[in-house]
Amino acid sequence: MKPIYKPAGRALEYSPDALACNIYTGCPHRCYYCFAPAVLRKDREEFHSNVAPRNGIVEAVKRQLDAEKITGKLIHLCFTCDPYPVGYDTTPTREVIAAIKNAGCHVQILTKGGVTATRDFDLLDGEDWFGVTITGQFHNNQSEPKAASFAENLMTIEKAKNRQLKTWVSVEPALDAENIFNLIQSNHPIDLFRIGKLNYPPSDIDWAAFGRECEQLCKLYGRNYYLKDDLRKEMEALDA
Repeated sequence: MKPIYKPAGRALEYSPDALACNIYTGCPHRCYYCFAPAVLRKDREEFHSNVAPRNGIVEAVKRQLDAEKITGKLIHLCFTCDPYPVGYDTTPTREVIAAIKNAGCHVQILTKGGVTATRDFDLLDGEDWFGVTITGQFHNNQSEPKAASFAENLMTIEKAKNRQLKTWVSVEPALDAENIFNLIQSNHPIDLFRIGKLNYPPSDIDWAAFGRECEQLCKLYGRNYYLKDDLRKEMEALDA
């Protein structure tokens, strides 16, 4: 098993030069919009119920880092799972991060796991990115029933910035446009917004208008931002 890989497709937009690693076999957060079961060709219930570290993941990461002399790279954790699944032992995540850092690489974390993630901040430095997925829903018991709350995930951003880490939010998929607009205008210490649309389930959001408003607010409030290609296409279609 070679767990570290080069992302492709939409995932590549998160960081074109980054590698990636998926630590767990599933995710318990049960986000209704989750794409991972389809990508992995798994039954949704199986994916959300059978959550465990991939067999031998820590040693496999160490072997690959050493054998391929991977160093100086940014490695994204994770795409098809959350590195901090709520309710589970995340010691394997800590060990994977330690191996990556010992190899001279850096991590780009993306999680909805809340304060559990702060445990590993002692392993990170100012070249690492810590990010949370923010859909804009304050009360996420329906869309993300087992994930940490909107407020808790934003609190971890504050803690990350206090540790001098680079911070980012993945606003994908956006579920509540007004709350996203408010977040852009807030004083939360977010170094980068990556903003995308809801691609599969239906939505009543006018994506072209949403993208325009996000871009205008990011410029007005001096936010660094990236609009995902699918959202850009909606905006361009309106101009055509």
